Amino acid sequence: MDSAAGGPLRPDDDHDGETFTGDLTGQHAENTRFLECAFRDCDLSEVRAPRARFAETSWYAVRGAGVDLAESTWLDCVVSGGRLGAVQLHGAELRRVRFEGCKIEFLNLRSAKLADCEFVDCQLVEPDFAEASLEKVGFEGTRLVAADFRAARLKSVDLTRAELVAPSGLTGLKGATVSRLQLIDLADALATELGITVAD
Repeated sequence: MDSAAGGPLRPDDDHDGETFTGDLTGQHAENTRFLECAFRDCDLSEVRAPRARFAETSWYAVRGAGVDLAESTWLDCVVSGGRLGAVQLHGAELRRVRFEGCKIEFLNLRSAKLADCEFVDCQLVEPDFAEASLEKVGFEGTRLVAADFRAARLKSVDLTRAELVAPSGLTGLKGATVSRLQLIDLADALATELGITVAD
């Protein structure tokens, strides 16, 4: 079933095995359940879907800004080739979710829980991981620009194959693995954050 413009998304609904395409701008799907669905070439601008549930759902070449997915739950999902901005995922729970080839600006994952997730060949601009819980999360080939890790809780998080540009909240990286070269690059910022004076 292909759903395009005309209001296919509704609050408190259930979708099983459906494919959504086209312009979904401004539609609402609060508390809606998506099982084995697909979003393809969709404009998701200003879509509101807080507390939605996504299981075995794929997202391909989706785009848009101002997407509200706060407190949503994700299980066994794939997001590929997305171009998104100002995405609200604060308080969300993501398990076994793979982001591949995505560019996402202002991704809000504050207080979210991520487990067994992957970011592969992505560009994340100003992602907010503050107070988030990340366990077994990888960032292979991913560029993280001005990421905020304040008060984050990390366990088995691999940053060795990521590019870290001007991160903040570096004490929140406890539990992550970084390369020796990354550690050297982070040294000045880490010293500043810890109040250490470095003399030449």
